[in-house]
Amino acid sequence: MTQPDDSVRPLVDQSVLDRLLEELDQDEGYFTVFVAKFMQLLPLRIGKLRLALTTGDLDGAVDAVLSLKTSSQMVGAERLAALAMDLEGAIRHESQQGDLAVTLPRLAATYLKQIDQCSRQTLHRLQAQRSSGASR
Repeated sequence: MTQPDDSVRPLVDQSVLDRLLEELDQDEGYFTVFVAKFMQLLPLRIGKLRLALTTGDLDGAVDAVLSLKTSSQMVGAERLAALAMDLEGAIRHESQQGDLAVTLPRLAATYLKQIDQCSRQTLHRLQAQRSSGASR
């Protein structure tokens, strides 16, 4: 499952957000839209992951977990990215071991509750940062 140090990773790494803003040439409007889009799409990404895992869809599960991991990394959602990375590794390993109709739903039961909880905390933290103007 997750590595012991996942809980000490920040929910949102401010330095990643600062670097993203810098890479966007200090365009705060685009930066705000980018972060808002991540927040809007996060529940959909997790929903796609849940569906793929629970239906035994390996290609869908890999696509969904990579989307979750990459988008989380881009906005500095370090804890969520780490959970997605752990799940990605488990999917790749377990898919070699047996029946996907059994294996992938088992991974859903093992990982999705923690991913759901972390995603809610991440959304809350990003919203708080946006509200306080701390995303700069």
